[in-house]
This record gives sequence, structure tokens and C-alpha cells, in this order.
Amino acid sequence: MVWAYRNCGITRWGELGANDSQGVIELARAHGLNFGAVASFLDAGDAGQRSFGFFFRSDRDYKTEEMQLLNELLIQSHLAHARPRNLTAAELETLSLVKNGLLMKEIACLLGISESAIKQRLKSARVKLNAKTGSQAAARATMLGMI
Repeated sequence: MVWAYRNCGITRWGELGANDSQGVIELARAHGLNFGAVASFLDAGDAGQRSFGFFFRSDRDYKTEEMQLLNELLIQSHLAHARPRNLTAAELETLSLVKNGLLMKEIACLLGISESAIKQRLKSARVKLNAKTGSQAAARATMLGMI
């Protein structure tokens, strides 16, 4: 874990030396997982979101090509699940009201704008959050701590 928080990239357990203060590697070995790698990725955004992965195997060390693939998969997964930074305050406000169970007509009345404006806000938020419905977008925004 220390390596994952202090570094970006990927390394084999064997390259960590004795830096296993929590005994994770020894615990894995007790279960027959004698080889492993740790990958870490930190995005460059303001939030500095970090993803890391621990990979284990019993038969042999990871090859360089496998290490590169594991690192690429971690980065792809991180980017696919990252918090979008381009939602507007109006889109977040609308998603919050959807989350609270209000209908489009009620949201439009409450905000003093047209239903078509609400539909456009939800459409834009859905695209940015990769969601199929307004409710799904609201749930994803909630899960990501945006609303």
C-alpha cells in the first residue's frame, strides 16, 4: 500500500524489497500466491484521484508485457470510472432534484424554467456521466459524491 500511494506505474513484489510493513506479501504467500505486482495511477486533475491494483499469481512472476497490460487496464478502468469535471452547477442541481424523486414538471416549476430546459440539462448530464436515464445519472453522480 505504501508503494501504491507514493508511486505511479507498476512494480513486481520482488522489487519492493522488505517494504511490507503490513505483511500483505507474507499473507498472500501463505495462500500460495508467491508472485505479484502492484500498479498505481494518479490523475492529473484537481481532485488527484488515485486507483491502484494488486495482482497475484502462484506459478511465476509477471512478464514485462503482462505488467504493461495490467498497468494499461488499471488506467483504462480508472478513466472509465473517474468523476467527470465538466458538469455544470445547473446540471448538478437538476440531478439532485431527480435524486429526490421530483418529476421533470415539478423541477421546471421549482426552478422557474421550461420542461425542455430540464430535459436538455438531464440529457447533457447523462452524456457526461455515461448514463442511459436521468435516474441512472443521478445515482452515478451520488455514487461519485457529486450531489
